[in-house]
Amino acid sequence: MAESGPGGESLLFLTDEQLRKGIEAMFFAYRGFTADPDRILADKGYGRAHHRAVHFIKRSPGTTVNNLLSILGVTKQSLNRVLRALIADGLVESRVGKEDRRERHLYLTEDGAALEAELSNAQRVRMRAAFREAGPDAVAGFRTVLEAMMDADLRRHFNALKDRSQ
Repeated sequence: MAESGPGGESLLFLTDEQLRKGIEAMFFAYRGFTADPDRILADKGYGRAHHRAVHFIKRSPGTTVNNLLSILGVTKQSLNRVLRALIADGLVESRVGKEDRRERHLYLTEDGAALEAELSNAQRVRMRAAFREAGPDAVAGFRTVLEAMMDADLRRHFNALKDRSQ
């Protein structure tokens, strides 16, 4: 039996119009979710690519450049441009691998960790307020929907990060 949503509509058989509204909600939510970090980054001359790199380096200290490439899904050239700026500005440190000297392991410096905390705190404030307003059932459903939307390889990265924080 199909469950009903707040307006009585079936959650298993969404219309194109309901899906369009969901897509639009995602666009506007993402815009809100990134607005505060975008302002912080713009003041420092950085963009969202820098934010993503700093975020995932924080979550996986010592991650390799290749692993970060896989997580971010960007070109090597694009990531190198971002990493060069972050390293030059003293936010990220690149260390040669102990077992494989061709590998580069990435770590946030103290300044990099401070920037990451400032960016994450801004997003946590917004997310905490939204989760509090929506309630625990909505939060669980939201997470389920987000995970279901992930490609399998990205879900693998997500689960690895989730497992690391438990």
